[in-house]
Amino acid sequence: MKEKYIELMEKSLSAYTNEHISEYFDRVQKEGLTEHGFARLTANIGILISHGRREDLRPIFVEMMNFCCKNMPKTLAANDFTVREILFCLMSLEKYRTFDIEKIVWWKSYFIEIDRNLCYTKFAKTLDDDPRNWALFTAVSEWMRKVCGLCDTEEFVEFQLDVQLKRFDENGQYHDYEINDHPYQPIVYDIVPRFLVAILIHFGYRGKYYEKLRSLMKKAAEITLNYISVNGELPFGGRSNQFINNDSQLLTYLEFMANIFYEDGEIEKAKQCKARIKQLVEDMEMWLSKSPIYHIKNRFPLETRFGCEDYGYFDKYMITAASNIYPAYLMCNEDIPCGEPDESPVTMETSQYFHKLFMRAGGYFAEFDLNADPHYDCSGLGRLHKKDAPSVLCISVPCPKHPNYVITVDDPSDISICPGYKKDGEWVFATEGLQKVISHAAFEDRAEAEIACGDVKARYLLDSTGMKVTLSGDGELALMLPALTFDGEKESRITHGENSLEIEFEGYVCRYTSNGSIEDLLREGGNRNGIYHAYFAKGVCGLEVKIEIFKK
Repeated sequence: MKEKYIELMEKSLSAYTNEHISEYFDRVQKEGLTEHGFARLTANIGILISHGRREDLRPIFVEMMNFCCKNMPKTLAANDFTVREILFCLMSLEKYRTFDIEKIVWWKSYFIEIDRNLCYTKFAKTLDDDPRNWALFTAVSEWMRKVCGLCDTEEFVEFQLDVQLKRFDENGQYHDYEINDHPYQPIVYDIVPRFLVAILIHFGYRGKYYEKLRSLMKKAAEITLNYISVNGELPFGGRSNQFINNDSQLLTYLEFMANIFYEDGEIEKAKQCKARIKQLVEDMEMWLSKSPIYHIKNRFPLETRFGCEDYGYFDKYMITAASNIYPAYLMCNEDIPCGEPDESPVTMETSQYFHKLFMRAGGYFAEFDLNADPHYDCSGLGRLHKKDAPSVLCISVPCPKHPNYVITVDDPSDISICPGYKKDGEWVFATEGLQKVISHAAFEDRAEAEIACGDVKARYLLDSTGMKVTLSGDGELALMLPALTFDGEKESRITHGENSLEIEFEGYVCRYTSNGSIEDLLREGGNRNGIYHAYFAKGVCGLEVKIEIFKK
């Protein structure tokens, strides 16, 4: 797997042509460092050169490294992220003697005397400060300065950890906001801090919070091993979602946990970590095998920035996939055997911070958001994957009505698999507001859950035949049905009958069938993956809908 990680890093870098790299460098020399993408690109070029790859970039790398080392310590450019990455690069260059030691020592020397106020954008200065996950990025960069023998930063790191420990919930998951201030937690920023804690501990942190952090990391492993979908994807939800680099952060955490479980004699859990790693790597390989390579999971032309927030542009986020893989490479213990992924039925609910419900059974995987952030998602069943089928086919991410990212839909609507009812002659769907889990359980051959959406109750049964949704309540009821129309490159084929709806895409079919009629809702929406059209099944006082995904 270590060699595979280096290959994935090189593949990520290959998305940048040599001309692009030169133009990027020219722009940064003129405008100065303004963000962390350039330093991150520099670090990964150096790491790959140290591993005998991309020798063609050696001359420009030296110039780029000179520029970064001279400018980073005195420029506020999100160095919180990249001081550690540049130091990882220098450690690799030194280990493999890629350059004269005098040159490496000279590069390192710039990171000896850092004024944190001039170098880092955010960190806690008092116990009441709230820099959120940035404090951990800064702490890890400062810890790596200690690891490299440049200074003693342990007191600073301990202080940042003191501020951050309150952010972990009862499951060991990290919530980026206080729930009273912001009830919507981005799921990506649960894994980011655990990725950073993994680096701290792997590189020798044994301070006063070591045991607490190690315990939290083990506690979070249980939910993590079960919230990865059957197609090897981490959950949807919130900002910075559906970027390829997120999966590589999860790789690092799982490599770290494989080591922890192995050390503790919990071999089966270690093997499960390796099994999930294999799934994540296969998903990354699939996306990085496409041409051209994009940094986000869709096929819209790069210049459209489809699915991206204003900060989520290619130059910054494409190379981040490589940056987040490298710690996984460093932590990877190839003596730990890889097991088979656990595909037994499971249901699992997160804490109130994340308001998620997950179900797995029969090769299917379902994810509900019960109180979604309306600027990124909508409430309801927002993911239904079938193993090996295209993740976007049914739905992988809900469609928000007011997205904080770019989509090419003029008047978008909320779209998820979601119950609705008739009120004053209009259909009202529970894509907004709270939904409540009544019960959930896993059995030998299936997983079941019941969710209340106002006065409507929805029962979900997941097994090898697909998802069966049964609605009960008074009056006219409905279930919204997403239909993929376009992923930026390919259109789906939609066949609509009186009681059925089929969407065909890349050799697979998603089929909805109902005991009620299925009609066009005349709504369109977009998520980070593509464009969707909404249909709905309807009935009176009750409704059943079957969802199947199969190879044509």
